[in-house]
Amino acid sequence: MANILPDGWRALRVTGAAAREIETLASLAAALPDAYTIYHAVHWTHLEHGFSVYGEIDFVVVNQAGDVLLIEQKSGFLLETPAGLVKRYAEKEKSVPMQLARTVSALRAKLHARPGCQATHVDYLLYCPDYTVRQVETAGLAPQRIVDARRKAQLASLIQTILPAGELAPVATEVHRFLRGVLQLETDVSALVGRARALVTRVAGGLAHWARQLEFTPHRLRVTGTAGSGKTQLALAEFGAALARGGRPLYVCFNRPLADHFSRIAPPGGWVGTFHMLCDQRLRARGEVPDFTAPDAFERLAERAAALPVAAEFDCVIVDEGQDFTEAWRDQVLRLARPEARLLWLEDPLQNLYGRPPVPLPGWVTLRARGNYRSPRPVVRFLRSLLPEDADIEAAGPLGAGGLEVLVYRDAAELKERVKEAIRLCYGAGYKRDDLALLSFRGREQSQLFLHTQLGPHTLRTFTGRYDLLGHPLFSEGDVLLETVYRFKGQSAAAVVFAEIDFETLDEKALRKLFVGATRAMMLLVLVVSERAAARLVDALE
Repeated sequence: MANILPDGWRALRVTGAAAREIETLASLAAALPDAYTIYHAVHWTHLEHGFSVYGEIDFVVVNQAGDVLLIEQKSGFLLETPAGLVKRYAEKEKSVPMQLARTVSALRAKLHARPGCQATHVDYLLYCPDYTVRQVETAGLAPQRIVDARRKAQLASLIQTILPAGELAPVATEVHRFLRGVLQLETDVSALVGRARALVTRVAGGLAHWARQLEFTPHRLRVTGTAGSGKTQLALAEFGAALARGGRPLYVCFNRPLADHFSRIAPPGGWVGTFHMLCDQRLRARGEVPDFTAPDAFERLAERAAALPVAAEFDCVIVDEGQDFTEAWRDQVLRLARPEARLLWLEDPLQNLYGRPPVPLPGWVTLRARGNYRSPRPVVRFLRSLLPEDADIEAAGPLGAGGLEVLVYRDAAELKERVKEAIRLCYGAGYKRDDLALLSFRGREQSQLFLHTQLGPHTLRTFTGRYDLLGHPLFSEGDVLLETVYRFKGQSAAAVVFAEIDFETLDEKALRKLFVGATRAMMLLVLVVSERAAARLVDALE
């Protein structure tokens, strides 16, 4: 597969000419071997050059020998005139041969003026996938350099004929440096984040669509789905559908931050919260105020709630993070459902951070969702190499290259420096502070990072442990969100710095924590790993 620069083009939602160029990119990426690199500029919409990377050039193909092929794509209809091919735009007509000749000549001159690139061969190609050139002799270009509708299926093979792969040569390094400088490959990451989120939401929404097409009575569905498979979207769809039917839905999870997140995105109505919030609400409705100062407060809370009389009041019950529930919790939640209620149990065994055994659900239909649509594919492949062979996870995300960086530290002092470096790396890649989350592999009490309110120029925003009058969590002032991997479970960020990764043995618990933290990243994951942990991950990281 050819190397495409910049990455992220699969996440773009574009129309018109840009959509046609995305089609061409997809075709060339699949058809050309990895000896070729293709530069494109569908990310940018310069007023002067449209989607071109340089002048009228849409694609620059470089082989491993450092030779260059410039491709101009003209979609739609062309005019054939005595002076050659013409493209008609809204305001004027442009000569295709003249445009191409000027651009090729200018880029060739700049390239040959660069030290180390004087011997680079530069060629060109006109690609018009929608038009058949009838008078090739008067087109103004060499016939063998025109790929029209008749030959568009041969585009990749013709590229390899004009530009053979060649042998690896040092000049290629200089050519790539030149192209990166001339083309100014500075992606608008903020725009890409929005597009990536939209695409991930769309493709992951497949689970919400086909899981709800299943018909069986009573409706008892257990979904065992990997991170990023679309479980939250399925929960949202069920919750909203219950409200639309005039029913009352119940959503219960384990993690308070996930409950807060779901409450923000769910339509109003029904009840949303954690299992312990549900117990607390039921006790207070009976006039009992739980004592959370006791050392076993949460155990006593669950026991007292279990002793209360039952009122089946919900038409739809959704249990999220089911891997973190016990059988006793299962019974407490499900008994609140009316007999005809739809019941949905969502779980991911790989995110079982508390080592609880699977909860039996006899008689339930089980559906498995293996595709991770959220994380970059290199991140999923890295995790897949660490997991057992029968692990239910597949790399199905739209981002196929990059997305994973690793920084190694020796001690607490170097940890701080590496975390600052990781944050700078994210900012340098174009991510904004709202796109970024800093996660600790450790719990809050054992973390070195939570001892700080600032790392260099980066102030840290952390949960204060308090909530406002509406139940919203309160955070300290700061630029970079700092959370533990436990609290951030069920959420995601475009760029994630996953730090304080340290273990002597990559046992099941460490592997699950690594899995949960790594799969929070949508576009970029930076691992900050201790030397001893890195030594145990070296094979997976290569």
